[in-house]
Amino acid sequence: MCMQKFIKSSLDYIEQNLKTDITAEELAKMANYSVWHYYRLFNETTGSSVANYIVKRRLDHALAEISLGRKAIDVVLEYGFDTYAGFYKAFVKMYGCSPRKYLSIYKNHTPKTEVLLMANIYNEKDLRKILENWDIPQNLKIEDVSEYDWKRWKVGDYYLTTNERDKMIRNIKIAKALNKQGLSSMFLPIPIKSGGDYLDGENIFILAQKKGEPYHSDGSTIMTREKLLNYGIKTGQGVAKLHKAFKSVQDDVKPDDVNIYKLVMEWAMPETKKYIQKYNMNISEEFFDDYIKNFSVIYPKLPKQFIHRNPHGGNILFENGEVTSIIGFEYYNEYNVRIFDVLYAAGELNTKPLEYELSNTIDEYLTVLKGILKGYDSVNPLTEEEKQSIFYVSFSTAMIFIAYLDETQEVAKRNREALILLLENKEKFYNLI
Repeated sequence: MCMQKFIKSSLDYIEQNLKTDITAEELAKMANYSVWHYYRLFNETTGSSVANYIVKRRLDHALAEISLGRKAIDVVLEYGFDTYAGFYKAFVKMYGCSPRKYLSIYKNHTPKTEVLLMANIYNEKDLRKILENWDIPQNLKIEDVSEYDWKRWKVGDYYLTTNERDKMIRNIKIAKALNKQGLSSMFLPIPIKSGGDYLDGENIFILAQKKGEPYHSDGSTIMTREKLLNYGIKTGQGVAKLHKAFKSVQDDVKPDDVNIYKLVMEWAMPETKKYIQKYNMNISEEFFDDYIKNFSVIYPKLPKQFIHRNPHGGNILFENGEVTSIIGFEYYNEYNVRIFDVLYAAGELNTKPLEYELSNTIDEYLTVLKGILKGYDSVNPLTEEEKQSIFYVSFSTAMIFIAYLDETQEVAKRNREALILLLENKEKFYNLI
């Protein structure tokens, strides 16, 4: 994958200014994007939040200078760390080992100036040798199922995964937090024969198992309201457990802080109004005045935390009617209102909540959403402000995606239709809880 030109420019700027304060706002402005849009493109290209990437580069450069013999305390202060202890703690959190051990693994350490996809190519012989470190049958079929910058192989019923050290450590931490909440993960490592969670060398390798599959029909022609509600309740409970796990690791993960209200006011709403006029969407200026009046009061009171950002039906796995795992978190790094995930899990407003659903009425969507809200609230209680914000966050999200997407895409058309459906059924959202 070629690095997008504007991200390459950003990385060069970061590299040249590591000893100064750097903000996502100034990087987005230089790239001529909204902060929200910039966060996504940066994350898609580097696999990291802006904040985490900057910390990683500072650690990388500081370690290189220390390895050349410079006084450690002088170096770490230059790169923005208050003390050597602070540098050491940040390094261990990101890389899973001390600076000394890291240097013993990576000889002649020099800072990398670009983020690239993993260049390592492993043949079957290499992989068989790696797999000898686990107590599993050694004749299992190996299939490459790599995606984006993640190198992953399906080995029988197991999954072998590797990536840059900091990304692996991040996701192992999240997996362990999920496990404490009763959720599985493809990053929950099976111990190696000699002890420990992973094979530690030039790259970290973990072996794990995926537990569960996306929800499927039991063969019925029609999903009844009761079944839809139950699906929603179980989904909501799963998202609530995920949030509890994510909150426990958010200080280590350093996700990008997204302000939906600011994003809407400065970017998404102006863009959406252009399309309202262009596509005759019949949404009055009075409605937007009401939106601003109410949401501006509610938004600052909404709980925020590290969220999944994409808990759709394909990422939520079930087994025996219960959520066992919510996968895909390795691709996102966002600190946002937690109600975002709760609403996102219901799917798109104007499409079928479940793929085998007979029809696609607003009532079916709202039935699933009602179940999700009920299930979430039973595990991780919603605040009164979150209950009041359901319509406004849904409307905000629709505007953000309208502004973000190419207007000619089918998904952009669906989001414009969803905006109208939201407004037409506004009162029904207030009756969900």
